[in-house]
Amino acid sequence: MTFVVTENCIKCKYTDCVEVCPVDCFHVGPNFLVIDPDECIDCTLCEPECPAEAIFSEEELPAGQEHFKQLNADLAKQWPVITERAPAPADAKEWDGKPDKLKLLER
Repeated sequence: MTFVVTENCIKCKYTDCVEVCPVDCFHVGPNFLVIDPDECIDCTLCEPECPAEAIFSEEELPAGQEHFKQLNADLAKQWPVITERAPAPADAKEWDGKPDKLKLLER
C-alpha cells in the first residue's frame, strides 16, 4: 500500500509532509507534490502533517480522487525528489479547499 497526494495539494503545495518522510519519496513540481509509490513504505507519518489534508492511503482515497494514484506514480518519474521543507506559496490558504483544481496543475 502507498499514500497518495490528491487534488487539494494543487496550488497549496505545503511541504510539512516532506520533513517527516523517512525514505524521501516526495517529488516536487511547480505547484504540486507527489509520492513515489515505489518508494513509499506506508509509514503513515506524512498524512497528519499535511495542512491541506491532501494525503490519503490508496485504500482510503475520496470518491473522485482515485486517478491521483496513477498521476502520483507518473509525475514521480518526472519530477525531482524534495527532502526539505520549503515555504508554501503566498496564496496557499486561499486555494485550500477549492474544488476542481486539476486543470490548474502545472507539469
